[in-house]
Amino acid sequence: MSLNLFAGVAVGDFGAALAWYRSLLGAEPTFYPHETEAVWQLEEGRLLYIVERPEHAGHAVQTLIVEDLDAVLSGASERGVEAAKQETYANGVRKVTYLDPDGSEIAFGEVPR
Repeated sequence: MSLNLFAGVAVGDFGAALAWYRSLLGAEPTFYPHETEAVWQLEEGRLLYIVERPEHAGHAVQTLIVEDLDAVLSGASERGVEAAKQETYANGVRKVTYLDPDGSEIAFGEVPR
């Protein structure tokens, strides 16, 4: 099965969220579908977007699996974004959770090799 992902996060204040997600992801959005939506293509067929919908803001839970979690942590920290929580599960999986300005959880995980 071939799979693409277009995952979204509702935000309360588009401008504040845009600045925060730029810092977290270390990149400008790939494109803007309209004035209050921004999309980042993280990998081929894997996109993350934010859209201003205040009535739904703060309820997203997203986890992105990466190859180098330490690089994500370091880059985000250099850009002024600090993790809210860091965990290592019994099976060795590491997870770092960030909270966006509305309280949505954007996490990065790394599976042991």
